[in-house]
Amino acid sequence: MPQKTFDKIITNEKIDTRKLTRARRIMSKLYQELPTYIARGHGPFLAAIYDERGHLIAQAANTVIKSKCSHNHAEMNVLRMVERVLKTHDLSSRNLSLYVTSEPCMMCLGGIMWSGISAVYYGVPSESVESITGFDEGFKQNWINEFKRRKITVYGNIESAIGEQILREYIKQKRIVYKPKRS
Repeated sequence: MPQKTFDKIITNEKIDTRKLTRARRIMSKLYQELPTYIARGHGPFLAAIYDERGHLIAQAANTVIKSKCSHNHAEMNVLRMVERVLKTHDLSSRNLSLYVTSEPCMMCLGGIMWSGISAVYYGVPSESVESITGFDEGFKQNWINEFKRRKITVYGNIESAIGEQILREYIKQKRIVYKPKRS
């Protein structure tokens, strides 16, 4: 099985300490900024896309509640922004990396895969997101290995304790966790 762990890091390649160091720095920055977005009425997830030199291209928060649009997750919002900035629907030639405070849900995984993003770095794993918030992340069997097959690098569980605390605080503040009501 190609999935490996290193200091609780989940990845689909041999650990590259340079990539992991950059990811930890960026993820810490996202976690520092996330409470400000939440205070403005955004959902508890933040995503950013960086180029291969480490330059920020775009950053976006979850706006589902604010926009009343179920697919306005942070990942989808930032992909839309980057595609608009770069004037293309195909990001595959740009070698871009997506950093997101929590593991992408099923919908976002599809958007990421079809966008041409080269790498995904995430913080809080889905199991923790679901446990803390009750949000349904969807069925995502073997997605990390499927991304590897498509040449998309994945590193996960990066600085997740900080992200989990932010999610707990979001719930403690009785903020809305959106989910369809099923009978």
